[in-house]
Amino acid sequence: MLDQKEIIGSEDRAVLVALIHKLQTEEQAVEYLEELAFLAETAGATTVKQFMQKLQHPDTKTFVGKGKLEEIRDYVKANNIKIAIFDDELTGSQISNIEKVLGIKTIDRSDLILDIFASRAKTAQAKVQVELAQYQYILPRLRGMWKHLERQAGGIGTRGPGETEIETDRRIVNDKISLLRKKLAQIDKQSATQRKERGIYIRVALVGYTNVGKSTLMTLLSKSDVFAENKLFATLDTTTRKIVYEQTPFLLSDTVGFIRKLPHHLIESFKSTLDEVREADLLLHVIDISHPAYEDQMAVVNTTLQDIKAFDKPILVVFNKMDMYEEKVFDQWLPEEVKQDLLDQLKKRWNAETGNSCVFISATERQNIEELRDFMLKKIKNLYKERYPYMTQFY
Repeated sequence: MLDQKEIIGSEDRAVLVALIHKLQTEEQAVEYLEELAFLAETAGATTVKQFMQKLQHPDTKTFVGKGKLEEIRDYVKANNIKIAIFDDELTGSQISNIEKVLGIKTIDRSDLILDIFASRAKTAQAKVQVELAQYQYILPRLRGMWKHLERQAGGIGTRGPGETEIETDRRIVNDKISLLRKKLAQIDKQSATQRKERGIYIRVALVGYTNVGKSTLMTLLSKSDVFAENKLFATLDTTTRKIVYEQTPFLLSDTVGFIRKLPHHLIESFKSTLDEVREADLLLHVIDISHPAYEDQMAVVNTTLQDIKAFDKPILVVFNKMDMYEEKVFDQWLPEEVKQDLLDQLKKRWNAETGNSCVFISATERQNIEELRDFMLKKIKNLYKERYPYMTQFY
């Protein structure tokens, strides 16, 4: 894997930069920057300041305008800032131009996400997937970011006779991409075989935006330890457990979380991981209802499910973190009957929108977990009945 240790250090002070433009409102820009700050924290950096600018479209040379870039430069020099993180994708030349002005390391959201994935990849499959995505990210930026590539990859080849530096780099990266794709295809083949060997069991997959509590819920439902952490992308590798409820067996898988502006290279590279979603019989769409933009996060997940052709599957919507939702939304002096009425209205709305296929829980407080299990069991038994009408022992 490309050596990403140098990209973000454990004590790096960072500034974040975003644009308000015709496709992104100020409210959205603020929300995206908050998420970017969480990403930076997950990667090990400390966000010191956020910069925003209103432009019709990004500047082709420096993304932000000249005056704003000079403002960022002055702040960077006065406050010992080590890294600038931009919320949208930058071209190689933009990165080069910005670094010349700011005098510090500059990355974009995609590079930051790749850095997090690189640090969290544990299995051979995840490592190959991330490395492939890294090289795919680098390839179109080679001309403008040779120093950047050199810092990450450190001499990944030697120059051939008569080739320019950039031609050599492009050839090496293309060769590496080809090699990694072959390696990943072999791993995908093995994974597909393993999935087939799981037999006739109904498959359930947990999906959702990153950091909504999927791994915590997985631990509760399977009664086994699954790594969970209050950071983005705590889970990269798919975890699958066999579970039996009332003599009805099924397989439950936890999958990588989705996020806004997820680099296309990652979706492509993590195809085999996403196959767990594609091949599932039932999806549990877990939502952090306490998040102020939970409906936007739902839309991101639904769009991604459509992109990977998995949106037509039976979906049970699981609204998680209800305890945090009530703390944030309800005043402590609110009469109990008013609070209950508001909760009933919320549940009525989402029952109508999901066709009565939703449940409201708190995984950390273990609220309504039995109701969720009953809901799941009913759906799983119906799936067995439809698929294997002769296997009455499962339903």
